[in-house]
Amino acid sequence: MSTQETLYMMALAQIPSLSLANLHQLIDELGSATAIYENRRDLRPVLASASPRLLEALASMDSHLARAEEELAFCQKGRVQCLGLCDEAYPQRLKDCPDAPILLYYRGTADLNARHVVSMVGTRQITGYGRDLCRSFVRDLRQVCPDALVVSGLAYGVDVHCHRAALEEGMETVGVLAHGLDQIYPRHHRETAKQMVAQGGLLTEYMSHAVIDKRNFVQRNRIVAGMADAVVVVESAERGGSLITAEIALSYNRQVWAFPGRIYDSYSEGCNNLIASNSASLLLGAENFCVSMGWADDVQRRKQLSEGFQQELFADHFTAEEQLVLQALAGDDSKQMNVLAVETNIPVGQLSSLLFSLEMKGAVQMLAGGKYKLQR
Repeated sequence: MSTQETLYMMALAQIPSLSLANLHQLIDELGSATAIYENRRDLRPVLASASPRLLEALASMDSHLARAEEELAFCQKGRVQCLGLCDEAYPQRLKDCPDAPILLYYRGTADLNARHVVSMVGTRQITGYGRDLCRSFVRDLRQVCPDALVVSGLAYGVDVHCHRAALEEGMETVGVLAHGLDQIYPRHHRETAKQMVAQGGLLTEYMSHAVIDKRNFVQRNRIVAGMADAVVVVESAERGGSLITAEIALSYNRQVWAFPGRIYDSYSEGCNNLIASNSASLLLGAENFCVSMGWADDVQRRKQLSEGFQQELFADHFTAEEQLVLQALAGDDSKQMNVLAVETNIPVGQLSSLLFSLEMKGAVQMLAGGKYKLQR
């Protein structure tokens, strides 16, 4: 997206009287924010259905450009990506939702269009049971579908425990914020957020210096729901933000899952109600989840690799050079490519091709930071 298009997108998103429905219609009809700006004073020749109220709103676009220029400078300085609806890097699952933001701000390394994306949500008042569920589900998910992207909201409770579990397991995780990227709320999660930028990312529809408002947290729930294939509710009371996220997910035709709990536990009540009303599928574990989601081929492949992998290290379907790389990785959790190059005496260019081939065969996994490890 060009600098000019980014500025006009920012200006459009700031106009309070323009609904997301208006913005989507304008972009669909005219093709870009630049075209909207260029025709803002005489829109009817290109959009006959333009109402007087819409024309009046667009007339104020100029007044928002100065703030847009400030934000663009902030983004350039902070290495923040500005993702418009037409950008390939914009979450395509979210783009299909009728109330998707026209512009997102993103700082991170994860592919927001990863092959498998799961959002995990729940109560801020997490119990020991909930903490165990977060850890065990993410740990098992890594075993059966390690390329899955874990999304949540970086809030207290279930959110941050899911993010931390993903980080510990070497999985990428993205936090959807209810404020700009100039701050982290809650402040106690700053260190976690810092790790996420290097192993996942932070995503928001809000500009820097945005006021932290309760309504923003409800608004951001639609992004958590919309950018994923499925939403997992870990723990929830009878009412709460996670149930709003589940409701939004259902409206987007996403599959909702919930962990069951004891009938007298208040923070399992929301999950149990979702399951009882058939609003959510009963969640028993990561393998059950992946098979039901249609990720079964990946699950089966990982399972087969896991069973007797060490015995297969030198099987016929690996070349002599590939076997050399596998042997070098066999004794460690992970290694950098330059270390592998020294240990195997294989030039970096050739080694890169070998590692790619091994990834395609499901034998090696690339981690954050350019490290590689055996995919057991």
